[in-house]
Amino acid sequence: MKKKLSMIITIIAMLMLVTACGNKSASSDGKVTLTWWDAYTDTDGTVISIKNAIKKYEEAHPNIKIERVEVPFAELKKKLLLGAAGGELPDIVIIDNPDHQAMAAAGVLADITDNVKEWGESDSYFEGPWSSTIYKGKNYGVPLGSNNLALFYNKELLDKAGIKPPTNWNELTAAAEKLTDKSKGIYGMSVSAIKSEEGTFQFLPFVWQAGSDLNNFNSEGTVKAITLWKNLIDNGYMPKDILTQNQQDIALQFINGKTAMMVNGTWQTSNLQQKANFDWDIVQLPEDKKGGTILGGENFAVTSTSEHKDEAWDVLEFIQQKDVLKELVKEKGYIPARKDLVEDDYWQNDKLLKPFADSMQVAKARAYGSKYPSISDEIQNMIQGVLTGESTPEEAVKQTAEKIKPYLSE
Repeated sequence: MKKKLSMIITIIAMLMLVTACGNKSASSDGKVTLTWWDAYTDTDGTVISIKNAIKKYEEAHPNIKIERVEVPFAELKKKLLLGAAGGELPDIVIIDNPDHQAMAAAGVLADITDNVKEWGESDSYFEGPWSSTIYKGKNYGVPLGSNNLALFYNKELLDKAGIKPPTNWNELTAAAEKLTDKSKGIYGMSVSAIKSEEGTFQFLPFVWQAGSDLNNFNSEGTVKAITLWKNLIDNGYMPKDILTQNQQDIALQFINGKTAMMVNGTWQTSNLQQKANFDWDIVQLPEDKKGGTILGGENFAVTSTSEHKDEAWDVLEFIQQKDVLKELVKEKGYIPARKDLVEDDYWQNDKLLKPFADSMQVAKARAYGSKYPSISDEIQNMIQGVLTGESTPEEAVKQTAEKIKPYLSE
């Protein structure tokens, strides 16, 4: 009986060993296979640069094979969360930087703090994009590239009015007033105040410029920021339609000559080059107490269930080499998150990209922990309430500060 039991245990152990070996991502030729998820489609020029980067890595590391899988953007977060629960995640993933901390908190991403420390290049990155990869003092990724907001202006309208691009809030208000022509249906200024993340995305830079932040939201600066928007609407310098217009909508209004200035992002430059039939330009966002803009963009990460974390990290380190990273950032239409790369002539000598590149010094990420989506919801409600006249700036800011306080406790 004991001998039979011993045989059964041996068989079970062998089966377990076979199963464990089967779970290893190793091909029959002995290569280690890494899986890579991103949300880029074949119509996105970034795919070509990604495939080139992967090819370069595989040529330099013949023992590694990388299998890239395209996951639709709308499904990526859900698949990552389900994958974490089921232990079926890729080795490498590219994710939106505002989602990074939430993914880390959910256990999707691997802690690569030691790898980053040994690498020794974290100081090469701007504080804004790098902060989006940090959760509770640990590092969970490295930036791919960034975008941010700046002020687009109709140069023909400003020249005709004898106005220079505004550099501060007082100049912004004065310019918006002078550029508004109600008889022609032209507004001086537009932002997106829509009840979505785009509204929060457009509003936060004004909060930061006024010297406030989410951890001291109930302050003079926040009141001043939302009051600026309210006054521009109440005086007819901004259309009330901005309450339902996203960033693409206000870009269309700008292209159609219905707004002289707008706050918008890096991704709009190619669209305007193709469609705007007038002379236009871009400057950094006007300042109040200080300069400030907000970051979008994406980060690389290694996942928590990867059985080849060291190999996956080695891929990330390879891609962060300036010559490899430059092609990725260029094709995506991003601004580099690396300080040394942003000085490249490609960004410094392009008059439309340079304002965004220079803004990286004062660009902040939405790095407020895993509960940021709930914070954003409350800010959206506040914006809508104040701009429609349902509440005063002071009351709305005070109430919103209390509502977001529990979400900032991480």
